Amino acid sequence: MLQRVREQVALLLIGLLPLHAFLVTVGTKMLEGPGHAPLPVLALWKEILLLVILLLATAEFSVQKQRRIRFDRLDACILVLLALSLLVTALTHGNWKLYLFGFKYDFIPLIAFLVLRRVSWSTWFQRAAVAVIMTVGGMVALYGLATLALPMSFFRALGYSDLHSLYLPGGPLAAFQQVGGAGVRRIQSTLSGPNQLGLWLLLPWSFCLVRLSLKKPLKHIRVLLLLSAVGLALLFTFSRTAWLAALVIAVVFAIKVMPGQRAGKHLIQLFGAGVILLVVATIISPTTVVRFASSRDHLLKPLAAAQSVFAHPFGQGLGIAGPASNRVSDACVFLEAGADTGWAADRPDLCVFVGGEQMQPADRACSCPFVTENWYLQTGVEMGLLGFVIFLTLIILVLLQLTAVPAVFLPFLGISVAGLFLHAWEESAVAYTLWMLVAAQIQQKR
Repeated sequence: MLQRVREQVALLLIGLLPLHAFLVTVGTKMLEGPGHAPLPVLALWKEILLLVILLLATAEFSVQKQRRIRFDRLDACILVLLALSLLVTALTHGNWKLYLFGFKYDFIPLIAFLVLRRVSWSTWFQRAAVAVIMTVGGMVALYGLATLALPMSFFRALGYSDLHSLYLPGGPLAAFQQVGGAGVRRIQSTLSGPNQLGLWLLLPWSFCLVRLSLKKPLKHIRVLLLLSAVGLALLFTFSRTAWLAALVIAVVFAIKVMPGQRAGKHLIQLFGAGVILLVVATIISPTTVVRFASSRDHLLKPLAAAQSVFAHPFGQGLGIAGPASNRVSDACVFLEAGADTGWAADRPDLCVFVGGEQMQPADRACSCPFVTENWYLQTGVEMGLLGFVIFLTLIILVLLQLTAVPAVFLPFLGISVAGLFLHAWEESAVAYTLWMLVAAQIQQKR
């Protein structure tokens, strides 16, 4: 009974997670009116639901006849990381509010995995989770494609900001971003940003590929249609990291899942199609694909993070870098030398830099977030070289144990690759869902 209830609540959470940003934005507009930051009471619903799942799992574990708690290498990695985060934070900045922000992104998914792998998960849940994600994935992809043509007034009516491409800690969510210099809209659908959408779509993308490998030709048409919608939505996120991760997933799928004689053929086709699409897109719109300013950031910010790790090999404390840093810092915009800043004159809370020099505001120095553009280096900045090595070890150990389960291995691999270029695990729809599915596969042997 407890297991059944837990699995049903887990399915509810998995289905609602990709709608979180949309629901909270609309809910805040209805309760507070326009121009307000997401209400914390609304934003915490997913953590509350996850807590219910963990409490049910704990109650279920407590009534088992054999309740001996055993620890393996995966548990050891998580527990050592947790102890390290407390020790480093106490010895460095000592700001426990900042620690809690970092804890939310870094440890809630890992602790959920540590608890949930100690209870049983039925085959029904695992199949239902795949079906829910594929169904919601189709809806999210189609709505995202529709937003390409929707006017700004539609998004303002829902409660989104009238700006685009900016994250304001004290303001509402932007409805979409634009490719810098090209004026091309990047869709984010019901999620909080195009990169977040692209990374979450890796889940239905992987499930569709695995479904195509099953010998059920009558269902292939439906799966192909869904794969096409998800792939098209991935394309219009203009998230190059998500593109790369999707290609890695497709290539590994062709090698690992498809029959050996066909693997080479599919690999060549997939790789060739990806290269051709990239070349054509670059020729047609080089500013959309190459994006020199963004590419430079993806190179320079990880280098700065690596220098910080070597300068502080024991770490600087949880929350000092990454999405937690975004929550407590100013909203900063960095523009090329000579760029016009007149558009930001009526927004004194926005910090504007031109050519590296602060232009706005003039009465104070801005405190900009420490963005590493790399989840592994973010761990190193927060918890030092030891934390970096332990987290990387955890990811490798999980991948090794998932090799026999392509439906979970493929998206976990994709997100792990994306972590080299983005804060890939910051999106709760990605982190909570994937670690829950991993827990269902890597159950603690009792």
